[in-house]
Amino acid sequence: MDLDAELDRARDLDVSELADAIESIGFECTRCGACCKGYEGDDGPEPHTATVFPDEVRALQEAGGDDSKGESGTPMEWRDVARPMPYGLVEGDDGPEGETFEWALQTTACGDCRFYEGDDSGRGACQVHEDRPLICETYPFSVALGGTSQPMGEAVDEEGVVRAHECEGLGRDISRADAEELARALKERAVRELREARGVTDAYESVETGPGEVVVHDSEGAKRPDGTRVQ
Repeated sequence: MDLDAELDRARDLDVSELADAIESIGFECTRCGACCKGYEGDDGPEPHTATVFPDEVRALQEAGGDDSKGESGTPMEWRDVARPMPYGLVEGDDGPEGETFEWALQTTACGDCRFYEGDDSGRGACQVHEDRPLICETYPFSVALGGTSQPMGEAVDEEGVVRAHECEGLGRDISRADAEELARALKERAVRELREARGVTDAYESVETGPGEVVVHDSEGAKRPDGTRVQ
């Protein structure tokens, strides 16, 4: 796959056309929390898994220190915000081990995003909404280009570039202004995903791991689960 060519495609995406696709199906967040919670998979409970870029982790470290889940004014620890993406890791005697690529938002013991807070009505909200990652800002939509994350979803436009994923908020009215705002974020996410993928490829060097050791490769190089660099 030519990541540079796909990155050029992402940069050439027309925000107006993306907005047309979003507007054609409609969307309004109902605060159901389904995209923030763990779920029941074929093999049992599965935790919420959402990709987060390294700079987004750092932004959440700062933002999380000012909400109810962190001590006010004190940045959160890296591992309190993000966890190694589980794909590629194996379960050893001392826990997960091996090499993996990228980070996922940290979860609670029940598998929900650690920044999600529900209420008695079954609805909820993100506690760091203004600093939420692009994958959260753009859900339930994604752009299907080579090198971007492409979970299963139904094509919204004729070209199949814009995908809509399962969400009870789909089919609701959306203003043109909101559709364009979402489209701009969707384009930014596609560009960022491809830049990150290229960065991971350029920075990757295999690291030998021992029992209970995990190494995460992102665009900044190899890191431990606490975010520190592997020397």
